[in-house]
Amino acid sequence: MDVQPFTSPRRRTGVSRIQRRTPHRTPPHKTRPFLRGSLFMTFRWWCGVLRVRGKTDLFLVFLFAAGFAALPVFALLPSLWGFAVASAVSYAADEVLHTRAPAFVRRLAALQLTRTLRFAVRTVMLLALADRMDAPGAVLVAALAVFSAHFTLVVLYTAVHHAIRRRRTLPVVVRNLDMSGAGIPQTPPAFLYRRFLRKSLHLDVPAHAGLLAALAAGVWQPVGIGFALTAGLSVAAVVALLGQLRRARRMPSRDEVIGEVNRQLAGYRPEVALYFSFASVSRDFMYQVNMWIETLEQLDRRPLIILRERASFRYLGRTRIPVVCVPKADDVAQLELPELRVVLYPGNAGKNVHMLRVAEAKHVFIGHGDSDKLASSNRVSKVYDEIWVAGRAGRDRYQRVRHAINDEAIVEVGRPQLSSIRLHSDHVPGPLPTVLYAPTWEGWSDDDCHTSLIPMGVPLVEKLLAEGVRVIYKPHPLTGKRSRAAAEADRTVRALLRADNERRDAERAEAAVAAARPRLAEIKARLGELSGRLGGDDAQQTREARVPDRDGEGEWRALRAEWHRIFWESRGQVRHHVVLAQLPTLYECFDQADMLISDVSSVVADFVASLKPYVLTNANGLTDEDFRAAYTTAGGAYLLDRDCARLPEILDAVRAPRRDPMAPERRILKEYVLGPDHPTSLRRFNTAVNALAERAAAERFAEEQEVVVELSGRSA
Repeated sequence: MDVQPFTSPRRRTGVSRIQRRTPHRTPPHKTRPFLRGSLFMTFRWWCGVLRVRGKTDLFLVFLFAAGFAALPVFALLPSLWGFAVASAVSYAADEVLHTRAPAFVRRLAALQLTRTLRFAVRTVMLLALADRMDAPGAVLVAALAVFSAHFTLVVLYTAVHHAIRRRRTLPVVVRNLDMSGAGIPQTPPAFLYRRFLRKSLHLDVPAHAGLLAALAAGVWQPVGIGFALTAGLSVAAVVALLGQLRRARRMPSRDEVIGEVNRQLAGYRPEVALYFSFASVSRDFMYQVNMWIETLEQLDRRPLIILRERASFRYLGRTRIPVVCVPKADDVAQLELPELRVVLYPGNAGKNVHMLRVAEAKHVFIGHGDSDKLASSNRVSKVYDEIWVAGRAGRDRYQRVRHAINDEAIVEVGRPQLSSIRLHSDHVPGPLPTVLYAPTWEGWSDDDCHTSLIPMGVPLVEKLLAEGVRVIYKPHPLTGKRSRAAAEADRTVRALLRADNERRDAERAEAAVAAARPRLAEIKARLGELSGRLGGDDAQQTREARVPDRDGEGEWRALRAEWHRIFWESRGQVRHHVVLAQLPTLYECFDQADMLISDVSSVVADFVASLKPYVLTNANGLTDEDFRAAYTTAGGAYLLDRDCARLPEILDAVRAPRRDPMAPERRILKEYVLGPDHPTSLRRFNTAVNALAERAAAERFAEEQEVVVELSGRSA
């Protein structure tokens, strides 16, 4: 069957040539909305180009640009006070944008407008101003010498910093193992080590201020004071960092660090490992690991988490499980894991082969959610010993991949993560129907594109707002990473929800959000501490790694519950919300929603556990019969076409539950997709781990016996 591509249909205006030639005066009441729309589109375009998020950031960007553009003008006029104001504005805006709009700063760096270059431009303009104001030649020569020396010292400081960082780069980063015996020295002081370029460049401020003060007063003593401070502080900073370089030379060698890790692992004796790698690890991907942590902690066997990218530690959730991050394949081979029996893989990645080589263990693909996408029945999964799926639907999905996966290799274990999701019967509706719109991302290619955001996301949200519902919008973390159209639709949806929130009693709602913000920040900081996110670089975190106790687990659960309670109470029951961060969690959004609207993805399969109504988007225009035949999770779904014509009828399933004809289908689908409720999913998962571990141990024992027999035969 032909599938329509994701392109917007052309609209025929139906306007004749005569009508187009006839002058027409638009009434004022129609012109104003048009102008507002044009201004809004222009604003969004500028935000997209400059990589900023809102009006305040856009204003700062224009202020920053105006400050730099004014520097040569005021230097050549010359205008001392104008230059002083422009310089101060450029300094301040530059600093604030680094915090508020890092994407804009990265865009500048990509255009070679780096921070160092911006400081150099500001200095050159200051020298031009001094020359135009007839400063003495000796002052100009001294200024040129001091500023040149300062930039030279900045280069030297950067080189020393990089040397320290290279020495402090460990082959293995560790959490939840006692690494106090590794002999790793303390990290350099934060004021010397962190954000070093920003701090070293700003040492030119005394020299700038002294020269401007001298030009204003007509006396040259301030110049000497300012130059002396800049030169002295720059030299002192380099000398202090050289002392830290001497300490960094005492870092343990690669073999010493790996040896200490192996000693700690020998004492722990891990039996099950969760292995994760991805090409670009960030919070966009670590959810694939975090969703399995609680399940691993409840296994009968001793678990271990093995990561491959250093950035993954930044977004790893709280766990008492030992974690080792080993970036290089050669170092993975140096890990000694003699009792390892089962290795679990939540994702398919090229670096998985570095662990698959361990023949003594059994390798299992567990994935990060069941869905009807091709990735959930990939032929690559044939390299694993077993594939664990939630329910019968997963088994059938792999069976459709002919001549690839043996039925004996597929094990149904359920989804242990879903036990906390609130059932439809326990849900208490709010004053307005709450719809969770959670579109998937655009995929690595157009062939994988299942997202509704591009063809119908904006009109869908517009119609939801027209229907008077509350919207919780949670896009996939990778939304807009590949497709500019998806990124643009995402920005438009956020803007629509923000504008509607402003219309709905904005002042009272903003006051409640502002009042809750300090406590939410305090809880989040404490959660970070309890999660083991220590300060310092990777070497410092490994140095301070210790075996955790269980005392913090109760506090961590209580604080997470309190964070979610305060968060939702402060937002009210009518305010829309855009969820982008790790908190609130996806499953907390499930509990808030009366209905889900999503695309073909694992989000839908997980939502089925709640038995609440859900909607699948059918943007390609398939018939209902073909769509349900193609996608298993459509069996209990309401289907929404690209024009969203059925939306009012679908919302009746929330407004009047008795008109919910798909409720029986959802109950049937739940067991088919997620497996039976008894025994529990956690118990089934634990049983599968134990059975496979025992099988691996038995096979290894048999191999050892064969070797013994063979050696005995040779000796005889």
